[in-house]
Amino acid sequence: MEGQVEGKVALVTGGASGIGEAIVELFAREGATVVISDIDELRGPDLAQRVTKAGGKAIFLEQDVTSEERWIEIVAEIAKRYGRLDIMVSNAGIGIGIAVPSIVDMTLSDWRKQNAINLDGVFLSVKHCLPLMRKTGGGSIVMMSSLAGLRGAPGLSAYSATKGGVRLFAKSIAMECAAAGDGIRVNSVHPGIIDTPIWGKIPTGATGAGQNAPIDPEERARLVAPLGRAGHAAEIASGVLYLASDASRYVTGSELVIDGGMNAGGVSRRQ
Repeated sequence: MEGQVEGKVALVTGGASGIGEAIVELFAREGATVVISDIDELRGPDLAQRVTKAGGKAIFLEQDVTSEERWIEIVAEIAKRYGRLDIMVSNAGIGIGIAVPSIVDMTLSDWRKQNAINLDGVFLSVKHCLPLMRKTGGGSIVMMSSLAGLRGAPGLSAYSATKGGVRLFAKSIAMECAAAGDGIRVNSVHPGIIDTPIWGKIPTGATGAGQNAPIDPEERARLVAPLGRAGHAAEIASGVLYLASDASRYVTGSELVIDGGMNAGGVSRRQ
């Protein structure tokens, strides 16, 4: 099936790399006009240019999702250029909590920084995009949570706190929109171990004694994911496309878990 979001305008935060980049590329191939939001002023414009050269429609707008002033400017720019917003993907996030062996080692400033991006940024995205989406007459909001937003894990408490917050925030906004009858659906996506550049940003040696090499997501996934491999950004993007498209028009307040079976349980593999 092609053209699943044909003619729609989509905003993807954190869209310059990793899962966000894959979402942008897939949305553009499926007919959407994509607004790429990110703090990366090098990769963002390059991605927009690549999408355009491939025949798609995309622009880049630099954005720190923790700035309310910038959110007001971003939404105003979208309204000026396109007059509508049909899809909003709150994807921007960081994983500071992954980089400390214990919560007692985490600084208050890091805790607040992670909350500001992972929670405040999502709150601001809904607060400022919802009015424009309502003028459009409906649409889809997709919030990027995590498997860590569904279950606990040692060393992930701070990160899990933000992603668990995103999960329930999505459900509550889904109910708010349903009560308003505005035609806007809201869902969350929960990736497991996905092979993206974020693993290379985790400080060396931060995951435990004796571990000085960067984390290999494939190696980790082989140990804990029932399907025996790490996921790919494109596989998460496919799930987001489903939630953004009319194929999921009866889906709201739900969680789409894309984790190779990790949340379901564990398996013993034969050698």
